[in-house]
Amino acid sequence: MSYLCSMKTTLIALFSAVATLTATAQERTTQATLYQQFKPSVIYLTDGRKLTQNLTNVFLKNSSLVYMKGSFAMEANMGNIARVEFDDRQYEVVEKQLAQVVDSIGGNVVYRVDYLDMDAYQAQLKNNINISNLSLGEQISTTTVDMNNEEDYKFPLVHKYYMRYGGELFPVHEREIWRRLPKDKDVRRMFKTIISKRDFSWTSDASVSELLKAIVSVQTTEEK
Repeated sequence: MSYLCSMKTTLIALFSAVATLTATAQERTTQATLYQQFKPSVIYLTDGRKLTQNLTNVFLKNSSLVYMKGSFAMEANMGNIARVEFDDRQYEVVEKQLAQVVDSIGGNVVYRVDYLDMDAYQAQLKNNINISNLSLGEQISTTTVDMNNEEDYKFPLVHKYYMRYGGELFPVHEREIWRRLPKDKDVRRMFKTIISKRDFSWTSDASVSELLKAIVSVQTTEEK
């Protein structure tokens, strides 16, 4: 009986530790937009036109482009946009979301989509506050962009990665990449070696970029 109690206590402590590490590791933000202030960007449309907007931002609820029109922030039609360039980063539209270009090698690209985990946020607050003002209709009042600075009201920020490799676009996942790799044993061995590293993470820019570079490098060597 004492053994079972001891085991139960150990498991509870272990789960608590894991939960604590997970909560600590998750990035959080008090902003609903990428930038605190709206800023200029160059927008490339799917029909080949290029537009310059002085006041734009990335709305993190669904990783969409928003722009100021008078005193309102308007959501752009993501179906008409191919690429957006800010002064410090470049985005391409992936599944109607703004996906930041993390790395690019000879047409092979790693993208990252950042968005707020609203389900986790609502669970966190346990319906103690009304967040319906984040629902995006035709307009967003600019007053809803500035979030409460209290620790309890920070939004969980999620990073989702995509890869364009061999002409295909797909989510970054072990299974998705594995089935698209060349059948060469050296390439597959290299892939397994990288993802087995202690510091490798599927939610890290550096790790996913390293993986892309290694795959492209080995494949290029094999083709010579």
